Amino acid sequence: MWSEMRWRCECCYDGTDFCGWQSQPNGNTIQDFIEIRLGVIFGKKVRIHGSGRTDAGVHARGQVFHFDGDWPYAPHILLRALGSGLPSGIRITAVEAVDSHFHARFSVKRKRYIYQIYLGNASPFEWRYKWSVGPREVDLSAMNDLAYCLLGEHDFSAFGASRGGNEDNPRKNLYQLSFSQNDRDLILETEGSGYLYRMVRTLVATLLDVGLGRLEAAYVLRCFRDGVRRERIVTAPARGLFLEKVFYE
Repeated sequence: MWSEMRWRCECCYDGTDFCGWQSQPNGNTIQDFIEIRLGVIFGKKVRIHGSGRTDAGVHARGQVFHFDGDWPYAPHILLRALGSGLPSGIRITAVEAVDSHFHARFSVKRKRYIYQIYLGNASPFEWRYKWSVGPREVDLSAMNDLAYCLLGEHDFSAFGASRGGNEDNPRKNLYQLSFSQNDRDLILETEGSGYLYRMVRTLVATLLDVGLGRLEAAYVLRCFRDGVRRERIVTAPARGLFLEKVFYE
């Protein structure tokens, strides 16, 4: 006999054709497909717990989830079993046995996200993974100067969106928030203790609008300090966003 163990898994996915991470009645989510595959492997229903939700169209290079299950073989055999039977847009990249105190969501210390923008008309091979905004020139310094003002622990209500239910604590700690540019590619990197619903995508659109001269930094800071989301604060499309890495230490 063997005892039930807790398994920590990492996965990556192209979110374009899925309805997000979290299980839904239509079944077209990352969680649903992984649970179906685990059900085949273990011969019973297996529930997984992710580090957090990603919306429809959002991608991941380092999503983490855990589940409990009896498995008498080595972890690499479980990884191999998870290597088939999933849609081509989902891949399990690592499996390891962990202590029962580990929880993919509640043990998270911080997360890193990347957002990709193309300052032009992206090719069909890039369009799925970048927000193509057409030919633009941006004031990168203005964007990063404002981003610097948002670092630290604050109430980020001005950049969140309602889920229509119980809302997350709006106080988050941002350790990194900055843009870099390589020719026509504009990349946002951010790392924080956590993020409100659609917060990263809203920060992207807001900072870009400042860089394009559509918004004044003073207006954004006023919204930020008041904790109020106003109508000129908008949200970037899902397709440019990647959950890059989840940290537990």
